[in-house]
Amino acid sequence: MRIRLLAVLFCVSMPAFYGKAQEIALKTNMLVDVALPTPNLTVEFNVGKKQTLEVMGVLNPFTYRNNKKMKLWAIQPAWRYWFCSPFNGWFVGVHAHTGQFNVGNYRFPFGIFPAAKEHRYQGWMVGGGVSVGYQWALSKHWGLEFEIGGGYTHFDYERFKCAKCGTKEKSDNKGFLGPTKVAISLVYIIK
Repeated sequence: MRIRLLAVLFCVSMPAFYGKAQEIALKTNMLVDVALPTPNLTVEFNVGKKQTLEVMGVLNPFTYRNNKKMKLWAIQPAWRYWFCSPFNGWFVGVHAHTGQFNVGNYRFPFGIFPAAKEHRYQGWMVGGGVSVGYQWALSKHWGLEFEIGGGYTHFDYERFKCAKCGTKEKSDNKGFLGPTKVAISLVYIIK
């Protein structure tokens, strides 16, 4: 009863841009665009009255100035439950992720690979987590979405002596418990 009352309160305050549930949304995470910078695209599909499935993809084949390297690919599928209607208001979700990386001469947040400034890491990752977020309608086709999630990621990697050199120091793996999804996304709704 309380959850239903909260959902009604959240939905009442939403703008009236959405007449019916939308089918598809295209998104880009502006935090990833600016902070890494890494090209990313998310496609989200309506699969029920209050459910959506999304797949986010990230691809960065570039080496930057001073041999700063952030080469990676990753995918992150997710299921979401919307308290109002798809692409409108509050949601909770469950996500998984996997990918490969080759990074060096780079400082990461949250203490992940603290030696990446002086070393190069190459390997793969897999994990998952839960998230919560909110999407605001800006117009009939555009929206802004905020999401934060946490979970676990397993990294299997090789560490090399310097960002440019190729002397292998060790092979290892590492688990990380913490943020697995942080997004401020620009959303385009396809009607």
